[in-house]
Amino acid sequence: MAWARGLGLLLVLLPVVGASKPGIVVRLNKEVLSYVAEVGKVPLQQALQVPIPHFLDRSGQVIQPTRIQILNVHMPYLQLKFIAGFGIRLSAATNFTFKIFRVPEPLHLMLPVVLLADTLVAQGSIGTPVVSISACYSLFNKAVVFDGYNSTAPALLAPLQKHIKAVLGNKLCLRISNLVQGLNVHLGTLIGLSPVGPESQVRYTMINAPNVTKDYISFDINAVLFLLGKPIILPMDATPFVLPSHVGTSGVMATVGLSQDLFDSAILLLQKAGALNMDITGQLKLSNNPLNTSTLGQVIPEVARQFPEPRPLALKVRLDAIPVVTLHTNNATLRIQPFVEVLAPDSDSAFQSLFSLDVVVNLSLQLYVSEVRLQGTTSVLGNVQVTVASSNVGFIEMEQVQSLMGNVFQRPLLDHLNALLSIGVALPSVTNLRYIAPEVFVYEGYIVVSGGLLYQR
Repeated sequence: MAWARGLGLLLVLLPVVGASKPGIVVRLNKEVLSYVAEVGKVPLQQALQVPIPHFLDRSGQVIQPTRIQILNVHMPYLQLKFIAGFGIRLSAATNFTFKIFRVPEPLHLMLPVVLLADTLVAQGSIGTPVVSISACYSLFNKAVVFDGYNSTAPALLAPLQKHIKAVLGNKLCLRISNLVQGLNVHLGTLIGLSPVGPESQVRYTMINAPNVTKDYISFDINAVLFLLGKPIILPMDATPFVLPSHVGTSGVMATVGLSQDLFDSAILLLQKAGALNMDITGQLKLSNNPLNTSTLGQVIPEVARQFPEPRPLALKVRLDAIPVVTLHTNNATLRIQPFVEVLAPDSDSAFQSLFSLDVVVNLSLQLYVSEVRLQGTTSVLGNVQVTVASSNVGFIEMEQVQSLMGNVFQRPLLDHLNALLSIGVALPSVTNLRYIAPEVFVYEGYIVVSGGLLYQR
């Protein structure tokens, strides 16, 4: 199973139910094949150590059962390559070392075997990759006797080799097939929910058969976004996302393209979940805290009249308008338009509305990948735009209030957004798989993640 999971690196970066358009394209490049072969060699050698039944030695007058044991399976050569329009081909040169427990002394021999196996990669009924062996061959060379050659009668050696080849011919391909079948169970774990934010998740599935070329295998992936366990229905008329051929870093194992639709859907999910809303509360005991009626009363006289004693203010921030993510080459931005209500407690400790503001904030998005999650941070671009929506405290001098609100509003907003973005979105993956030295590239209308892969058992 360990070798199957190693081979699974070719397939496990996969996978919304929305429509039949991909929001993600996962491309596993040919550079990943060498790593998979390296990771999978030892487990595969172990799997090929099959039991050999006793050989019936008929060279003497009495039929003599002879025990045979595989001492070692050594694979000096293992290669994986993509077969265009089909899947993956495995080629391996394998040396089997046997101990023949003959009398009076044991015999050691080495049998070279070439293994060839073609693996078909298809789409399963539940939206996961399904792999199967379509063809497998064991090609045997002549055995090499390490010791006792002069005392080994040809009458024994020839039928002995025939016996061993007959057993291995049936069992080796079966072992490889079993490993691949076990891989399908592992790939089935792709259909799992990963958190996007509070009470929201994403699930990935394949939407069609993979595209295999001699240089890569690519998967069109759809992302289903869930809020409180219910899928978010996305627009059906979006243009299908196609990942261009030469993007990201060349020579890496994996290239993952993330469409504009995916970002729009994720930010819509956060907005619908109320995750972008926040409350900012002033604390009178904190020094240099301007979020109180005394400070506000200096620029709005009616506030000073209604609240002669200092009281903390509260800002109720709600995002009813859908945030807008914009992706241009080397530049990702987020535009939010929160509605901010400024509240103060009255004598009964109930909050009353002083005034409300329409705010526009333009933010720069810096994206990065940590293990298997796309995360980010934000910073404000330009000035925060503030206009008065309503007022219960008379005329408001906007210039002074904008400066005051910028000081008490901007930092908590950034902290809140960055906390959400630090949760990030899980990229298509399976357990124990990590990106190594990933780089994030922003293009017109999509983002590319390029990097190596590390499978940790």
